[in-house]
Amino acid sequence: MSDVAETPTDPAPPEPGGTAGTPDAPRGGLPWGRFLAVMLLVGLDLWSKSAVFTWQSSDGQPGLPEGAERWELSGHIRYEVWGDFLSFVLSENKGAAWGVGDQYPYLLVGGRILAVLVIGWLLWRTPRRPRIGLWALVLVEAGALGNLYDNLTRTPPEGHPFGAVRDFIHVYFAQWEYHFPTFNVADSCITCGAILLILSGFLPAPKSAAPESPEPAAS
Repeated sequence: MSDVAETPTDPAPPEPGGTAGTPDAPRGGLPWGRFLAVMLLVGLDLWSKSAVFTWQSSDGQPGLPEGAERWELSGHIRYEVWGDFLSFVLSENKGAAWGVGDQYPYLLVGGRILAVLVIGWLLWRTPRRPRIGLWALVLVEAGALGNLYDNLTRTPPEGHPFGAVRDFIHVYFAQWEYHFPTFNVADSCITCGAILLILSGFLPAPKSAAPESPEPAAS
């Protein structure tokens, strides 16, 4: 009698959630590192807001902080960081960028909450590569959380249901006599994340490693 060689079965394909056999998926279980990066960026945003506002606000005391001046354009306290180009100017924004949406506060804050939840879910599911897409989500999530914190924890201004977002970074383009709207670290994270997200759309899709073909059994 001749022995019949058993035909080896092909290995089962990896599951979409990511396993150790897929190099582009998160390894080692839960992807906590990316959420730690989000929390560090949120902490940087909140610390910078608190530090600059505490330093530049008079807190009822007479006079101005050392090196600061009362800006004639808006009456706000202004501190030059890099000539006329970059300065710290205290501002509170009840809307989104350029103050857009301040007349629809519930829609604006509700949209931020929804964005935080959706991007958080994407962060949990997104594979590690390409890293540019992952970092884009980290930056946008951190920016949305930083501004949402101000909306939900600060005392609302009169006639407004949510707290205003603290802005302090001001950029002036002298050659065009253009004052860019005052922003904060959270806004910078959102802008950089959006740029990375657009750039990631032009990158080729990562190729997953093909499973090795089994060798034919000897007869």
